[in-house]
Amino acid sequence: MLCPICEKRKAGRFCPAKAEKICAVCCGTEREVSIDCPSDCAYLLAAHRYEDQHPRSLPSDTPLLDVRLPSDMVRTQQQLLSAIAFSVAKFCSAEATAADPDVLAAIQALAESYKTLSSGIVYDRPPAIPVQRELYNTLSAFLSETKQQAGQSSFGTFKDSEAFQLLVFLFRMGLMRTNGRPRSRQFIEFLRGQFPGAQELKKEESRIIVP
Repeated sequence: MLCPICEKRKAGRFCPAKAEKICAVCCGTEREVSIDCPSDCAYLLAAHRYEDQHPRSLPSDTPLLDVRLPSDMVRTQQQLLSAIAFSVAKFCSAEATAADPDVLAAIQALAESYKTLSSGIVYDRPPAIPVQRELYNTLSAFLSETKQQAGQSSFGTFKDSEAFQLLVFLFRMGLMRTNGRPRSRQFIEFLRGQFPGAQELKKEESRIIVP
């Protein structure tokens, strides 16, 4: 039986996303590109383990790369950083179409907004793509409400410049944790893994079908 994707090579690897066998080459090249792989696919997990063993570097033209972050930022703002990360993971758990590029675009856009806000200029330009705009609005509302209720929350007070730095940190972390494929959820899965006991982040039911 030929691979239904390339129609050239022998189909020998079962693909849970397509519910049929495909060839190993198409599995490797189309994974998280044209194929929307379930997070528990054995081939996807093996690929992610391999990618995690090879550290990534950020190119010099990476947005916000010139921002210098305080060395003690994670320690002093750990609770707020965790809360932002949890908000991202929670949103993505409820929005099945969200992928790493959507998360990164939303965080980058919000960081740009806070960059100007910290200098006294009101700048609000959410992404045009709906899922990215929804995450942008979700995080923006969370930070605004948290700042307004600073005296009643465990996060304490924080400046717009500090929120900007945390968003930049999370953005860079995402770039280092994703593999750059358009349908990758590697960074999203990493964030989920930081909150193993959270019911809100319960994974989708397995799409693995035993052939």
